[in-house]
Amino acid sequence: MSTTNRKKQGRDTAVQGTNDSSVVSKVSASAHGYFQDVFLQHFVCRVARRAPLINRGYYVRWRAVDHCVMRFLHITGNCPKRQILSLGAGFDSLYFRLHADGALDRAVVFEVEFPDVARRKAALITSNMTLKGMLDSHLPSHAGPVHVYSSQYCLLGLDVREESQLEKTLGAAGLDWAAPTLVLSEVVLTYMETQWSDAVISWVAKLLPQSLFVMYEQIHPGDPFGRIMQDHFLKLNSTLHALQQYPDTAAQRSRFLDKGWEQCVCLDMNDFYLGLVPEQERCTVESLEPFDEYEEWHQKCSHYFILTASRGSSMAQALLTHPPVLSFSPSWSPVALNVKTMPVCMEGLGMASTLMSPGQVLLTGGSSRGGRGPVTRLLLRGQDGWRSVSMEPPVDLSVRLYHTATSLPGGGVVVYGGRSSPLNSIKGLFKVTFDPSAPPGPLHSEGAVKLCAEQIVCTGAPPAPRWRHTAAAMRYQGKDFLFVFGGKNESEAVLGDGHFLCVDHHHWTEIPVEGAAPEPRHSHSACSYQGGAVVFGGLDRRGVPLGDTVVLRPTERGFCWERLEVQPPPVPRYSHSAHVTGGKLVVVGGVWLHSDGVPGVVVVSLTTCCSVEFSLDTTSVPWPLMLHSFCSELTDSAEPELLLMGGGGNCFSFGTHFNPRPLTVDLRPALA
Repeated sequence: MSTTNRKKQGRDTAVQGTNDSSVVSKVSASAHGYFQDVFLQHFVCRVARRAPLINRGYYVRWRAVDHCVMRFLHITGNCPKRQILSLGAGFDSLYFRLHADGALDRAVVFEVEFPDVARRKAALITSNMTLKGMLDSHLPSHAGPVHVYSSQYCLLGLDVREESQLEKTLGAAGLDWAAPTLVLSEVVLTYMETQWSDAVISWVAKLLPQSLFVMYEQIHPGDPFGRIMQDHFLKLNSTLHALQQYPDTAAQRSRFLDKGWEQCVCLDMNDFYLGLVPEQERCTVESLEPFDEYEEWHQKCSHYFILTASRGSSMAQALLTHPPVLSFSPSWSPVALNVKTMPVCMEGLGMASTLMSPGQVLLTGGSSRGGRGPVTRLLLRGQDGWRSVSMEPPVDLSVRLYHTATSLPGGGVVVYGGRSSPLNSIKGLFKVTFDPSAPPGPLHSEGAVKLCAEQIVCTGAPPAPRWRHTAAAMRYQGKDFLFVFGGKNESEAVLGDGHFLCVDHHHWTEIPVEGAAPEPRHSHSACSYQGGAVVFGGLDRRGVPLGDTVVLRPTERGFCWERLEVQPPPVPRYSHSAHVTGGKLVVVGGVWLHSDGVPGVVVVSLTTCCSVEFSLDTTSVPWPLMLHSFCSELTDSAEPELLLMGGGGNCFSFGTHFNPRPLTVDLRPALA
């Protein structure tokens, strides 16, 4: 065998291996109630529980394909004959599920898979009484391409790239080229070199004049999540070939129209899930397991699409419908902000930070490669630059993520809220200060910095425990307050209440607030501003990002909410960070759904209500930069500079990424 053929065989074997892991994940999702499929379990040797994020990901994949299949069967319900042709079917149980549901009246399912996979599937079917009993006749054959044959199901062992042999074998097996046919490709064609996958798309369009092509695949290779996704499949020797030439939904749509298809609708999975899955079903799915990986969920969905393309007038009725989703086009500045890495090793997700004093940034909590722990760190700036120092306060701040750390005008930091897991919110409130007994010396000296931490016992009616909230320092009637707003907890998907803690008396105080309050949200930002606070963005009750800017202004009687009509409207986002400087709101990073690229920095003038988006120049950053679940601080240097710390996430089943070093962003062009 030549070297080229050996490499091709190795790649084909690796691609076949993706079937095994995929079916195990589908079984896990089904076992946890995300969808009903009692037949998948017969195609696995072991049942493994996947993480909630994986279960959700395979649910939305299953749901999208099922949506298209059921729509096709409904549209063709009165046809004398209809067919489903599944390319690269793997261990899919579609035929058995549809047969059990009585949905295959006058319909035949043809499955095509690599010969080795087809032989394995045929052996599983013929050795299982449940599966075998759903075939009216079966002719297992380990020599020819037809491995299972019955009146409504045919399993073929062929390479989809061998067009002439595939056409001949399908015709001999009974495929009616004139009958309405659904062609299904679920993460199959992308593993082929593009010339082969394009040829398959053209071949199907030419031979099946009444057909609906349904495809589920990956998109967006160029952003950080996309790079990690590609690297994962490269390590598996399963390159995603289509991504470079067809990187987004628009390119995929043009691809099909150019290859002979008459109409095409292509949606990313965020649009499908939020637009075409009923709200009641979404609520049911979202209540199945404890979940707090919204950023990773939305990014996974933004990197996969479901596509339908039609040939023939009747098949156009089976196309996906366009959901009523608003798209946003950022008002990009031509200037990109320069980003530089700092020579400090530090990583973490879900940390909280605050500037304790000039040149000293406190970081608490979070998780890293070493797991979760009650870690407290200081970033110290000395003559030689920044360095990280691990601290051990005398009081255990406990394991916590997605909490807040807020510097107080009179000194010290209040650490509030957070969670140790999606089932366990943190109820304690602590105050962290510098230890006055520390030995004298320059503050950037490690031995000169010690922290004190004490748990604060508060009076009054406390807020419900929460995480992904905000806590901003405010001033009212000559007293300092901490304003806690929004968030979520074990029982509430989002919270919309606001609470005032009098810092001097440690008392939760009721203060009159007028005006229309912002809608409930979590993963938003709130910054101190003119004695009040300015709230931006977040994730709403439906799981949709917000892009509003709302100011809580002090009045003679208390406070009043005021919504700013910002133009152009900033792209909705969440899991960002924000700061106010010079009358401008600087919003950094986050996750958005309906815009190309990734969020950089948006600057909102709080006086003129104008906004400008700035991209980040990350050419000097040697690794994918993920700006969510991170924290940031404005440094006190003469030149406006933003310090970014931590961030990253669990990139579905492709691995977890941590930004390994802090970064600095030069804000001068944005604030000029």
